[in-house]
Amino acid sequence: MLYIVGLGPGSAELMSPMAQNALENVDVIVGYTTYIKLVKEYIKDKEVVNTGMKREIDRCKKAIELAENGQDVAVISSGDSGIYGMAGLIMEILASQNSNLKIKVVPGITASIGGAALLGAPLMNDFCHISLSDLMTPWEIIDKRLNAAAQGDFVICLYNPKSKGRPNHLKKALDIISTYKGEETIVGIAKDIGRKKEKVIVTTIKDLDDSIVDMTTTVIVGNKFTKVYNGMMYTPRGYNL
Repeated sequence: MLYIVGLGPGSAELMSPMAQNALENVDVIVGYTTYIKLVKEYIKDKEVVNTGMKREIDRCKKAIELAENGQDVAVISSGDSGIYGMAGLIMEILASQNSNLKIKVVPGITASIGGAALLGAPLMNDFCHISLSDLMTPWEIIDKRLNAAAQGDFVICLYNPKSKGRPNHLKKALDIISTYKGEETIVGIAKDIGRKKEKVIVTTIKDLDDSIVDMTTTVIVGNKFTKVYNGMMYTPRGYNL
């Protein structure tokens, strides 16, 4: 059996019992080196297969090979394995091989959900996820999606907002969004969710300081109705009070 496990944002408290049970009972744990460190208490005498960044295909193929040879294997992702995680890639590979390998996708708390809880209740109405990483998706497509989501006034959860290789993507995204929503739109920044350096900031598009934003940060842009109360952001559901 191949388990595709979402670890949540990074702390044990935010990892589901289902994920913990899978990690306890498999023979092999496969994952990115940084994520392997998050599950060291579950490793014990298990076999570990770990690689650095941009080796996702290699990791997934190795996990499939081990599982097809009869071992119980867990492939781990941070957050939810089906949201920018390994579940889709595993299924792509299995489909290309016409494999009948049994898999179980184990959900986890994704960054937008963990970040939203810290920020208040920004996701109470329709929202979407958009990754600003153009490693897999051309910027032209990301640009089109940003325009569509902003025009529809979705609350927008921005993943992979800024890195050394993409220092201006967040600014470009907010410029697009503000065209439709306005610069006074409420924005929440959630950094290192569930980890020691966890930090949250509620601001606006106009006043956002992106100097603290990096790849461990999720940026949640509200809709036109999103408000701030007691330093936290919330989006009304539409009740008549």
